[in-house]
Amino acid sequence: MSEPRTIRVLIVEDHPVVRLGLRHVMEREGLEVCAEAGSIEAALRGPALASADLVTIDLSLGGEDGLDLVRRLTRDRPQLPVLVYSMFEDAAHIDRALRAGAKGYLTKGETFEVLAGAIRACLAGIRYLSPIAERSWIASAEARKGLEVLSAQEQQVYALLGQGLSTADIAEEIEVSPRTVESYFARIQIKLGLAGMKELRQQAIANPI
Repeated sequence: MSEPRTIRVLIVEDHPVVRLGLRHVMEREGLEVCAEAGSIEAALRGPALASADLVTIDLSLGGEDGLDLVRRLTRDRPQLPVLVYSMFEDAAHIDRALRAGAKGYLTKGETFEVLAGAIRACLAGIRYLSPIAERSWIASAEARKGLEVLSAQEQQVYALLGQGLSTADIAEEIEVSPRTVESYFARIQIKLGLAGMKELRQQAIANPI
């Protein structure tokens, strides 16, 4: 009876020291690092991508956004699981990664010991959130429940604000005047018990709908 094939992982991370640490842990756990890449182009053009069973991706790749790579792999290789390995621990980044198609999210604040479990969960088709990411996600979910007090239009304004749009941009998007958008802001602040636009913007970014 033949032995199970070794799991092959492509590491996409722009910091050599972090790549070295990931490689060490993976090999210790019986996984094979088929290649390393420090940029989106290197990851996509490298021959190892075709034989990888899973890809780990950092969201910060020098001047590049790792989410772009997550989206491209999800689109072009939907059967290839992607595990995000990032320093960002907030729910907004986690949400964007999952929406982009990542199968799992592991924060760099975790110990390396959780890495192998994260990889195996993703390969098994299980959406994986590391302990720190899960706590952040749950806290955000509880905060989002409070948004039920907002009307549909207020929720749309809140969501657009969280995406970084300006008052003028939101007004154009929902086809109302900037003054009307400002009135929405005021009502949302009252309903959510927030003290001013700064708090509202911060919450909209941290707890997206």
